[in-house]
Amino acid sequence: MAGFGYAAKDAVIALELSDDYVWDCSVIHAEGKYHLFCSRWERSLGFGWNWLYHSEIVQCVADQPQGPYRFLRVVLPPRGGKFFDGRNTHNPCIRYYDGKYYLYYMGTTYDGDAPPLETQTAETALPVWNRKRIGVAVANSIYGDFVRRDTPLLPPRGKEFWDCTVTTNPTVAILPSGKTYMIYKSRRGKGAPLMLGSAAAEHPDGAFHRLSDTPIFSFDDPDIHVEDPFLWYDERKERFCLLVKDDSKNGAFGITGEWGSGFYAESSDCVRFEISPEKVYSRKVMWKDGHSSLQGNMERPWVLFDGDGKPAWLFCATGAGSNPYSFGGRTFITAQELIRTGRTEK
Repeated sequence: MAGFGYAAKDAVIALELSDDYVWDCSVIHAEGKYHLFCSRWERSLGFGWNWLYHSEIVQCVADQPQGPYRFLRVVLPPRGGKFFDGRNTHNPCIRYYDGKYYLYYMGTTYDGDAPPLETQTAETALPVWNRKRIGVAVANSIYGDFVRRDTPLLPPRGKEFWDCTVTTNPTVAILPSGKTYMIYKSRRGKGAPLMLGSAAAEHPDGAFHRLSDTPIFSFDDPDIHVEDPFLWYDERKERFCLLVKDDSKNGAFGITGEWGSGFYAESSDCVRFEISPEKVYSRKVMWKDGHSSLQGNMERPWVLFDGDGKPAWLFCATGAGSNPYSFGGRTFITAQELIRTGRTEK
């Protein structure tokens, strides 16, 4: 395997909203503009666990891929606690196929009021976290209404399986035939390693079935966790390609040796992936204005492809702080042009 074969150049801020935290990023060129779908919630609420309680998916627009993007509208607002996604939407993944736009996402719900920042803990958030489910909303135009289903697209399985708690962090590749592949995140229970599974459907809106009863990666070290996958299908290679965040715990070396960086993997069947040792992106960022920084996080990677289907731009969610999940009151989406560094074919 030749590896990803592209390096990220200097970064710019593609999107920042003055009154909101933003997270996630999913970008598509459609109907003459660049459209960035992301999660947002009021900055006055604080970061904490509010991405799980107050997030909603919004659409922003720009004339060029690197932005700056401007807010356009809320796409998936709260719609009532009785729905699986009724109180919170997060993790957008936008795709186009055969005249329709498919917006995959994670939704969750809860009863009563969300706790204030100062009382939020992992323990109090756990029941809401465990209700995370993957959904899809479909529109006929990038500016149209995204219509949701009332049931999850991919529910968890029984307690005998590794993915018995949640389905979240969807990333999707739609083949020319319409057959659709999805990588998702789950875990067996509290404290268990975060792992990734694979599913497929004959059409972009399902029904999806698992391709394996086991995760796509298996590690002997329980401190090796992975999350934030980005999936695409390379027709030249005839391979499924994946960027993934190295989310190692307790000081473990992980995949790359740098917590929060990204690695690359390939597969012929979207089940058995071979990992490349190269580091695709890092928390150490060089900016367009010439300064460098250590970012606390570089998460939810998204690759935008050019007209020839080649990787052109890398987007990540990050913030102002240099320590993990410490953002100095600001989060934003970065854009980095991708430059080919070597052979990418098999």
